[in-house]
Amino acid sequence: MSNMTYISLICIVFYIQPITTFYIPGVAPLDFKEGENVEVKAVKMTSTKTQLPYDYYDVAMHCKPANGTKYKSENLGEILRGDRIVNTKFKVEMATNVGCQTLCKDKHLNKQQSSTIGKRIRKNYYVHLLIDNLPCATKFENVETHKVLYEHGYRLGLYTKKTEETYINNHLIMKLYYHKEPGDLYRVVGFEVEPKSIDSKRMNVNNDGTCTVQNGQEMQKIDPKNENTITTTYEIIWANSETRWASRWDTYLAMTDAQIHWFSIVNSVIVVFFLAGILSMIIVKTLRRDIARYNQEDADDGSEETGWKLVHGDVFRPPHRKNILAALLGSGIQIFLMSLIVIVFAALGMLSPSSRGALITAACFLYVFMGLIAGFYAGRIYKTIRGSNWKRTAALTATLYPGIVFGIGFFLNFFIWGKRSSGAVPLSTMVAILVMWLGISFPLVCVGFYFGYRKQPYDHPVRTNQIPRQVPEQQWFLHPVLSTLMAGVLPFGAMFIELFFIFSAIWENQYYYLFGFLFLVFIIIMISCSQISIVITYFQLCGEDYHWWWRSFIASGGSAFYVFAYSIFYFFTKLDITEVIPIMLYFGYTFLICFTFWTLTGTIGFIASYIFVRKIYAAVKIE
Repeated sequence: MSNMTYISLICIVFYIQPITTFYIPGVAPLDFKEGENVEVKAVKMTSTKTQLPYDYYDVAMHCKPANGTKYKSENLGEILRGDRIVNTKFKVEMATNVGCQTLCKDKHLNKQQSSTIGKRIRKNYYVHLLIDNLPCATKFENVETHKVLYEHGYRLGLYTKKTEETYINNHLIMKLYYHKEPGDLYRVVGFEVEPKSIDSKRMNVNNDGTCTVQNGQEMQKIDPKNENTITTTYEIIWANSETRWASRWDTYLAMTDAQIHWFSIVNSVIVVFFLAGILSMIIVKTLRRDIARYNQEDADDGSEETGWKLVHGDVFRPPHRKNILAALLGSGIQIFLMSLIVIVFAALGMLSPSSRGALITAACFLYVFMGLIAGFYAGRIYKTIRGSNWKRTAALTATLYPGIVFGIGFFLNFFIWGKRSSGAVPLSTMVAILVMWLGISFPLVCVGFYFGYRKQPYDHPVRTNQIPRQVPEQQWFLHPVLSTLMAGVLPFGAMFIELFFIFSAIWENQYYYLFGFLFLVFIIIMISCSQISIVITYFQLCGEDYHWWWRSFIASGGSAFYVFAYSIFYFFTKLDITEVIPIMLYFGYTFLICFTFWTLTGTIGFIASYIFVRKIYAAVKIE
């Protein structure tokens, strides 16, 4: 790699840095006056052990407001995430400290309600609250580094395995931070919760709703097998903060160690670009020698064709299952356009974590409307490979990938419904997704396919013989399985660190915000998939095997196999899932992720190989 390339690479990496921390708020700031009501909302309860979110009022200890519950109208992304934002009984006033207040006095829990709470505590469930769209966090100190960290939400309770006793957090200390603005206005810039378990014997509840807590260490025990009576309380502490409203999410977005991320990403960038440069030099140097030799041989009438030139009469012979190939390519183009636009806008801060569900919502709508472009190119490719039944292939392009995703998602949703989890997609949302798919995406893909099929097919530099040539026995390293495994190593090596952060965001309830890094990794994956697909195709043609169409797609998508293997490793080393349905959900959704990634990378590799094959056969003189 030249010095200029190396310097340019370093500049790109450091240019990406401000993009990762650049933040455009998802909503406009709200200003409060002193003493003005600040509404506290509940989002859901989550656990990394079950991956099944539940509604805040799924446990009976959470008392409902006197005027009833009112659920917020949510976007598509929030519904798919399992968010169920609802009002609570907490009363908070801006910059007004409140002592111990009673939420529920002597709340009676029957055996079933007690059993439900006991299960939620044993499964390590966290409760998530919102104030001014800012989620609550629990502060703790790392024992080894003594560094102050935060975890999302607060624990519902505590379960001790030795004594098999269950304690419930029935007292919340809400520490709220405000930033004072001109004109005696205040903005919420921090929300911490300190949960405590206080035995009811240490609580004195007054008639006006206030309470006092006596000194002691006794905690509120709950018996999951019997009836229980508990009292829930809270207190509010306000404090001034120098943190401005635009930076209030920095605490949440700095919960992971970004130093490891930095070094790993920079290392992956340098290694991948170095290997890509070596592969490029080998291919270019070899190709130049081949093309010069072939053109020289054309001048000698007595010379005999060898190598990849020998299959010029069959290299553009249409592949088998051309309709499936066209459908997968159309879906891959659709996914690529959607991913690229989403990552770019997220890197600019327009789809930040403060815009709840915006990322998933934007991805769904972009995928739907990108069907027009995807159908156009799928139709033109289908005509190029001499497809005749364009109507059936257009319908297949519009239904193959989304049908698999919807079918598996719908099947898994039955089990989530059976668990009565808030993660279950409601029937109305299912109907809305079907309308988006069959009412918008399907017609757009078919219209695009129609106009693409009417266009002239892509020109091929050589003619195809009528009689197909026999393919000789191939070398061992050109076996489809082995070449696919070898081709998948390089793209996976560029992304496996980023994959850890993505998996943590999906399965460990962490915020993902390093979209600048993700954009860089996305570009690296495109380059590595393209180059490795070209290399596999070149060696295959040198072995006089002209069946490169499917091979280029499958080989460049080989990194999806390593992603699935990594998901198994992640499951056993990072997660603590033991129940059957959560395991089924994990591997079901992971399969969809890998299938999507396989379609995306396979499409990128196929397009690169197709351009490469056209270029090299156009560069030699063939009579």
